[in-house]
Amino acid sequence: MHAVLFYLSILTVVSTLVPFVRHDFWIFRVFEYPRLQKLILNVALITIIILFEFPKTTQDIIVFIALILNLLYLVYLIFPFTVLGKKQIVSSTGEKGNSNLKLFIGNVYQENRKANEYLSIIAACKPDVVLLVETDMWWQQEMDFLSNDYPHQIKVPLENTYGMLLYSKYELTDGQVNYLVKKDIPSIQTLVKLPSGKLVQLFCLHPEPPVPQENPRSTERDKEILLIANKAKESQHPVIVMGDLNDVAWSYTTELFGKISGLLDPRRGRGFFNSFNAKYFFLRFPLDHIFCSADFTLSSIKRLESCGSDHFPMCVDLQYNPKAEILNDVPEATQEDKELAEEKINAEVEK
Repeated sequence: MHAVLFYLSILTVVSTLVPFVRHDFWIFRVFEYPRLQKLILNVALITIIILFEFPKTTQDIIVFIALILNLLYLVYLIFPFTVLGKKQIVSSTGEKGNSNLKLFIGNVYQENRKANEYLSIIAACKPDVVLLVETDMWWQQEMDFLSNDYPHQIKVPLENTYGMLLYSKYELTDGQVNYLVKKDIPSIQTLVKLPSGKLVQLFCLHPEPPVPQENPRSTERDKEILLIANKAKESQHPVIVMGDLNDVAWSYTTELFGKISGLLDPRRGRGFFNSFNAKYFFLRFPLDHIFCSADFTLSSIKRLESCGSDHFPMCVDLQYNPKAEILNDVPEATQEDKELAEEKINAEVEK
């Protein structure tokens, strides 16, 4: 086997094995992101080897078998997010009405100045709730045009790329801005009153990503995500969690979040809906999330057009329906999962 193919094959297999190291340092976490890209590279390598460099030596055969096994494992990981996978949340069958809640999430990219494009796409999408993150005072002023249609607001503009603006057509009660892990990273917790009168518990978050220029470890991000998971599990109301989690849908932290919270991911069985990076088509991952409790069905899910940010906005329409609980595929936590979550929640973090 040609040396380039040989070493590229080894690198591909190793990149899949690295996330098995359950360490919070960024180099171990970042390799969880590009699973689809690794699968495509894996398929390309196998195809080239079969057509042009069929293995002859024992060493080459071992590497080729490792590539085959790696491919099967990557397919296993990604399959639940394809249209062939099982839907975690069933589709709505009833007409849209007073029990629907249409949600829009957009990471605007703080330095972006295409506010009018966001106003236009929000007007076209017609969501009931709008969450914008990476919003500073400039963005708050530009988004004041939403006030007529969205009179209920919780606004936390910040200059550190972790500002949040929440707008709602429906009444918000018991609204709180929390700083669960770090004093400059906010999250929002509030009740949304549907036209039917039903109260829905909404959590909005945007934790730090595990990258060297932001935070070299995932400890703080994982802790915030799992603290919200516990809050969601304890809520007496239907629950929705939305935000840019800076974590992919298939990471072990996001899967742990689902098991601890009991919340559902509408992407499972429907597609990837990669929301980042809008600027590079070959480096896209599902980072912007909307999860819901098992008493919802899904009316629609869409990735919208880019508005100058490095994130695509997402729009998800959910319908409250308690009867769906017996139809939805609710994740369950084992004792080991609960212990791992507790360990991460109790981890020491930098304030």
